[in-house]
Amino acid sequence: MTILKLTIPENLVLETHLPQQKTYKDHVVFPTVITPNKKSNNNDLKQIINDHKPWLESVLHETGAILFRGFSSVLSASEFNDVVEAFGFEELPYVGGAAPRTNVVGRVFTSNESPPDQKIPFHHEMAQVFFFCEVEPKIGGETPIVLSHVIYDKMKQKYPEFVDRLEEHGLIYTRVLGEGDDPSSPIGRGWVSTFMTKDKAVAEERAAKLGMTLEWTDDGVKTVMGPIPAIKFDETRQRKIWFNSMVAAYTGWEDARNDPVKAVTFGDGTPLPAHVIHDCLKILEEESVAIPWQKGDVLLLDNLAVLHARRAFEPPRRVLASLCK
Repeated sequence: MTILKLTIPENLVLETHLPQQKTYKDHVVFPTVITPNKKSNNNDLKQIINDHKPWLESVLHETGAILFRGFSSVLSASEFNDVVEAFGFEELPYVGGAAPRTNVVGRVFTSNESPPDQKIPFHHEMAQVFFFCEVEPKIGGETPIVLSHVIYDKMKQKYPEFVDRLEEHGLIYTRVLGEGDDPSSPIGRGWVSTFMTKDKAVAEERAAKLGMTLEWTDDGVKTVMGPIPAIKFDETRQRKIWFNSMVAAYTGWEDARNDPVKAVTFGDGTPLPAHVIHDCLKILEEESVAIPWQKGDVLLLDNLAVLHARRAFEPPRRVLASLCK
């Protein structure tokens, strides 16, 4: 059953006319865009979540992404924190991630703080993710999103042998970290903030829980993760999904310490074919949806269903994030 057949709460409207939205089989529109019904007096997004949580969760399962737009009750970081908490998802500490982030309030952090002229390639987070636009960009700065199973299907059709190798061997990711953060890099989080400790032994323990090994150097550490699966099976939707950061690592993990070509390999250690990686990036771009941010927008992504990226922008732009289990 698609969400178009479900009973829509009378104080909400499903928008289907945004030019960036895509329509897939069974009339599923991606992403779902929800706005307040102008005929209703209830514009309180937190209350709406409390009243209609099962319906909203079914929508998220159906389409993978919900954009809440036009709710005047969400204009600040603290109000966004209230929205996140209203859904009731368990908080996920940001341990092991590469992006430099700063805690703003409660469960709310800045999104990747890398320079505005840098694109951030498509990737999954470690969990469900909320985004909130506190200050809309002057130019650019969209957060493109794309359905993971669509990318798997496209890649399997075009490069079946490559995908078979991914399924057999998985991927190994390698990243070199300094001690402190490097705000000029999209992967510039140092090992102290990555593992939330200055104790190397504690860092090793926390890395091990994430499936990482650490190799210490004179001025930092090399992290190695894998082999880990590049393709997963989404049990809740009964389909295979493209669940990896292969393109992000190969095209974007570049700074003074890191060579992106060495950042990711097949799980057996052999190099990845460059032409396939770059064609995968092209497919990701072609299949993605990039809706320009508006102040007050809240975007909720199901981590198993959707990859996301960030386009370069001209400041100002302030998009906040919250990770949940």
